Amino acid sequence: MQPNRVKAAVMTGPGRIETQHFPYPDAGEDGMVIKLELCGLCGTDKHTYRGETTQYGGTPAETSTPFPIIPGHEIVGTVADIGKRARTGLEYHGQTLAIGDRVVMCPDILCGRCYYCRNFHGFPLCENIRGYGNHYTSTEAPHLMGGWAEHIYVRPDAFVFKVPDSIDADIAVMTELMAVTYNLDKAKSFYSMDGEGFGSGASIAVQGVGPMGLLHVFKARIMGAGDIVALDRSDYRLAMARKFGADHTINVTGLAPAEVVARVRDLTEGRGADLVLECTGVSEAIPQGIEMGRRGGMYIVAGVFADVGTVTLNPHHIAARQLRLIGLCNHPPTGYVNSLKLLEKHQHAFPLRDFVTHRFSVGDADAAMAQAMKLDETMKVVITP
Repeated sequence: MQPNRVKAAVMTGPGRIETQHFPYPDAGEDGMVIKLELCGLCGTDKHTYRGETTQYGGTPAETSTPFPIIPGHEIVGTVADIGKRARTGLEYHGQTLAIGDRVVMCPDILCGRCYYCRNFHGFPLCENIRGYGNHYTSTEAPHLMGGWAEHIYVRPDAFVFKVPDSIDADIAVMTELMAVTYNLDKAKSFYSMDGEGFGSGASIAVQGVGPMGLLHVFKARIMGAGDIVALDRSDYRLAMARKFGADHTINVTGLAPAEVVARVRDLTEGRGADLVLECTGVSEAIPQGIEMGRRGGMYIVAGVFADVGTVTLNPHHIAARQLRLIGLCNHPPTGYVNSLKLLEKHQHAFPLRDFVTHRFSVGDADAAMAQAMKLDETMKVVITP
């Protein structure tokens, strides 16, 4: 029996969260309703909470958060209700879905009609992209368009993926962020014998090893990286990074940018890292990230998903270093199935179950956000409806 009302945490504006109730949504013939097991708090949610609400800035897809919203897009749950046509038409690869199946979903809704959707695939460039937990106001039906809730409505044009039976919710909740680590697969696609991109044994520096950066460390290790250097302000997170595959750690607290760069170079035979990944969400990290890459190396800016302001760069240092500077925003929907396979494959070789460190109910979402803002003793915070 389905409930009449659904509890959800609503962000009514920057810094403001309250509990509200909404009607249970109708799945119809083509939609679905997921009963949420877990929903992670993402760095994007932190941006929104701080009032950093511009996404895809400077592009045709630029948006600003339409408060009030139900945040949350790192979703895992079970099918609670499903339309007849959705049973074989909604799962990404055509698997049949039934009530009780565990699923994850890609939060991005793509229009499929714009120039970019019709001409380019992979990392989405859709001019009309809209994301669960970010771009749908809770004032408009079906209301439940974010994961900080007991149930979520799944549109017919959403991408849904069935979770292997061997993976529990604590690991499946990592799927969306694992798809983000396709930044490394992109870097791999640039590899050549001339030393570009990410080749076997390449040295990698990861700026910021919160949840996103930590999974980049993990992915780099299983993809064949050489030395991995993790940088952060938290000794707790750096210790976790070592468990997930980092060889060296640098706590940047109190260090001048030049000192940080010097330490990375010392760990990479004086040259700098072959590949540097920005996973901080802080624009000030980018100038020193450029400096810590070797000549002919690659720098990927991935963490500043929201507009967090400008920084000053010396473009000569990019040209003289012959650095490949790449911005990668979001993640490819095609990465979900293989991300699930990798999590399944390596769940016993790495401490993946240590990834979720804190759990909060829907009614305690404000406390969950406060915890997620802390660095020490905190990795992934989840809502457990």
